[in-house]
Amino acid sequence: MPFLLDIWHAVQTVVMASDWITLAIMVVVALGAGFLMHNMTSLVTTTFVALIAFGLAGYVRAITIGKQNPSAFATTDWQAFLNLPMRQFLPYVLVFLVAIAVAHALRAATVGRD
Repeated sequence: MPFLLDIWHAVQTVVMASDWITLAIMVVVALGAGFLMHNMTSLVTTTFVALIAFGLAGYVRAITIGKQNPSAFATTDWQAFLNLPMRQFLPYVLVFLVAIAVAHALRAATVGRD
């Protein structure tokens, strides 16, 4: 099963190669999505909404902290997303899926409802 090893290495690359601000944004978005999710049946939908929120937060970060031109960066960012290979997209989906599921499970265990 070498494809599982490829996916695992890609997930490690996402986590280990990101800077601290990006990781903090990922954690905040995943925790927020996990706490706001109603039940586990909406995990896939919540994951993709969280990925959109993560992308928008990265755009806002580039505009505010990175002092990028908003219009030019939006075009560049969109083209980068359209050219994103599945091998890079899948690890982000898996990281967010697991983080949101864990956050929701913690909320359900502490609050006592699903």
